[in-house]
Amino acid sequence: MTLIYGHRGAKGEAPENTLASFQQCLKHGVRRCELDLHLSRDGELMVIHDPTLKRTTGHRGKVVEHDAAELVTYDARKGGPGAVQPTPIPRLAELFEKCDFEHWQLEVKSASRVRAARTVLAIRALAEEYNLLDKVTVTSSSREVLRALVRLTPDLARGLVAEYAWLDPLKVAQNYGCTLLALNWTLCTPERLLKAQKQGLHVSVWTVNEPALMRRLADFGVDSLITDFPGLASATLANR
Repeated sequence: MTLIYGHRGAKGEAPENTLASFQQCLKHGVRRCELDLHLSRDGELMVIHDPTLKRTTGHRGKVVEHDAAELVTYDARKGGPGAVQPTPIPRLAELFEKCDFEHWQLEVKSASRVRAARTVLAIRALAEEYNLLDKVTVTSSSREVLRALVRLTPDLARGLVAEYAWLDPLKVAQNYGCTLLALNWTLCTPERLLKAQKQGLHVSVWTVNEPALMRRLADFGVDSLITDFPGLASATLANR
């Protein structure tokens, strides 16, 4: 059976990476999600995709230039449709507290060695605090982040985010002891999928929003789909 992950919550229906978006995902009965993390200036894990604030909040500057207490007052409604009320940037802690997901893909964007180390240690501490160590996989396309995960938090499950095929994603995933491969759907051939699964990888493909494509990839046998429309995906794959 192909599992469904809500992309940044339910990005097609609510402002991405906001509490409203994750609640919308859960409303559809989809209890797995994917989200993006950046550290605030004072070291808190904030749920936002870009390193800068402009696209989703209209504010200037980088996430890392602001303290968490300030960031949670910024309305992230520009990051998508469907919000009448302000939808602030959430702390990861708030989502852990309020959203009952059975699995979380936490993506960390590229980072310097120091920042990668601080980020993975912060994730581990928070996951442990909320008793979610076994429900979290930290994913990244950054070698620096994957190295930090191997070195500092070996008990956290890790996943490789692969957008391009110029390096063999299966080899890279193996090198870093990954258990999950988050694969751009355009790279998901039946051959690569089979090879990855034989290697023991859970293959999660993104971002899949068309019903016909959802069905095709499910027929291929992908382990999970990451989608902006978890309700649509759920309805599309319901009878398979």
